[in-house]
Amino acid sequence: MIGITLAVYNKLEYTKLCLESLHNNLPPQSHVVVVDNASSDGTAHYLSSLQWLSVIFNKENLGCAPAWNQGVQKVDGEEWTVILNNDIILTEGWWSGLMLAAECHKLDIVSPAIREGELNYEISSYAREFTSSMANVIRNDTAHAVCFAVRRNVFNTIGNFDENFKIGQYEDTDFFRRARIAGFRLGSTGGAFVHHFGSVTQQALKKRVPGYALENKAYFVRKWKLSWWQRALERNRDKLFNRFSCFHERLRFGHSLVEKMIQGKLRYY
Repeated sequence: MIGITLAVYNKLEYTKLCLESLHNNLPPQSHVVVVDNASSDGTAHYLSSLQWLSVIFNKENLGCAPAWNQGVQKVDGEEWTVILNNDIILTEGWWSGLMLAAECHKLDIVSPAIREGELNYEISSYAREFTSSMANVIRNDTAHAVCFAVRRNVFNTIGNFDENFKIGQYEDTDFFRRARIAGFRLGSTGGAFVHHFGSVTQQALKKRVPGYALENKAYFVRKWKLSWWQRALERNRDKLFNRFSCFHERLRFGHSLVEKMIQGKLRYY
């Protein structure tokens, strides 16, 4: 059985696109749980009309980490749990692509390739061409919060998401760091593809609740006792690794695992 969960707060138009794509590409024996963080734009009414999923309605916006934990606990016992953003579109074969990569590379946390920005292309044909070219491409030790599948024993070993992170941001970075330290393997695969519009909920919240991202960053640094030099070293190491991986992927396959449409131009990361 596969557990799938996502947290939503307003942005109903994106939630509809996400859930429609999920329903059209739903893995067999799936249990889907949506956590609504007190939306006020009709999201609750829409979710109540969907009979193929379960919904948790919160009376206030608890933030990302608590909502993810609610969803993870609701699907407790599943071998795999998938956590999604509500501003993505899933494509055909996304689940089988993730599982094939997990099996071949012995991954415990696995993410798909993403294209981010405006949906100004024919996604189905693009995804087919992309995954056909990039099926065997893997970036080890990388994952992203846009979409990631987690083996249940990861949660059993390191626990759930740290709810000291307010609203959103850094709870995913913290979780991945704890997983690495515990010896679990992370990876991103070109065998699965999703479109990401680009953190639309977080962008809206930053206008209404300024400052929480800096507070989360400060808590993350304190929690892990990271000096400025350690942070700089890790940041530059990750940049170099991703640049090398991107160059290698584009040279061989014409794509990279992270693509972004910026000011009308497709850029690679």
